[in-house]
Parts: sequence; C-alpha cells; structure tokens
Amino acid sequence: MKLFFAVVVFIFPLIRAQVPHWGPCPEPAVQPAFNLRQFMGRWFEIEKLPAQFEKGSCIETNFTLTTDNSIRVASSEILNGELRKIEGIGVIEDMRNPAKLGISYSYVLPYSPYWILSTDYVSFALVYSCTDILRLFHVDFAWILGRKRTLPDSTIQKAKELFTNNNIDVIRMIPSKQQGCDKAL
Repeated sequence: MKLFFAVVVFIFPLIRAQVPHWGPCPEPAVQPAFNLRQFMGRWFEIEKLPAQFEKGSCIETNFTLTTDNSIRVASSEILNGELRKIEGIGVIEDMRNPAKLGISYSYVLPYSPYWILSTDYVSFALVYSCTDILRLFHVDFAWILGRKRTLPDSTIQKAKELFTNNNIDVIRMIPSKQQGCDKAL
C-alpha cells in the first residue's frame, strides 16, 4: 500500500492537467491503409484533451518525411507573446500498422504513442495517444487536427463521436486558440 501511495504522489503532478482514467489504455481502431506520405505537412490543432505540455495558442505541427518509416516533427505554439518551437522524431514502429506512430521530443525519453485514428489527408486528422501507469490507470491525449485553423462544427462533432465510439472520453476536450496567429511576433 505504501508503494501505491508513493507512486500516486510522484505521478499525480505529472498528470494533473491531463485526463487520467482507471484501467489500461483502450485499443482504438486506427486508419486503415494509412499513407504516411499523404499525412506529411502542416497540421493545426483544432481541439484537444488538456495536456500539460501544450499551454499556448496557435499550436501547429509540421511533419516531414526523412525515411520510409521516419519523420521529423516540428511543433510550435505562441505562449506569453513568444513563439516556442520544439522538434522531435517520429517513427512507424510496425510497418504492418503504419498508422501507429511513436514520437519523441528527446533522445533520453522513449517514443510516445501517436496513433492516427482517422484522416482524409486534406482537411482533418484524429490523433490519439495513451500511456498506462502500472496498468492501474491511464492518461489520454487526443487531438482533432485540421489543414486549416478551423474545421466545420459537423466535422468536429463526427470526430468526437469517433473517439467516443472507441471508448475515448472526450468530455473534457477543449477548443484550441487559433485566432490572431498570422500576426508577426
């Protein structure tokens, strides 16, 4: 019992802005016949589950193919009037299932799941990530992405339905701020 308490006390600050749930991660279906090349390019964050590592506005990510199964991931946000950028590496961890990517923004950290649940490649993408904590609970991350800074309400609603149908709780999903992003800093 002491070990459980110690783990909870240590991990709680790490997940307080995230969305923890009891039990292991769900196993949602991912985009069938996913084409990594078509997914490359610029994506804007439209809505998300809260994430401690995303606090700013105008969040976007640009994916660039480096090899057949590796990509450069360049993300940016505006926080307190300053443009903040971070780069990472993404890989297809299993070529038989290319919609299940792993992404890391540090050489010392393991790859985090980055699963493409659905995309039409030209307007929207639904991305999911989940981390199990001792298989007692899990922390969800989910994003609705768009090629433009906005998406129709009907597309957002369908996206949330797809998450929900895959046992992903999106009740706490919040819109991302994408207004005033084209101003020079």
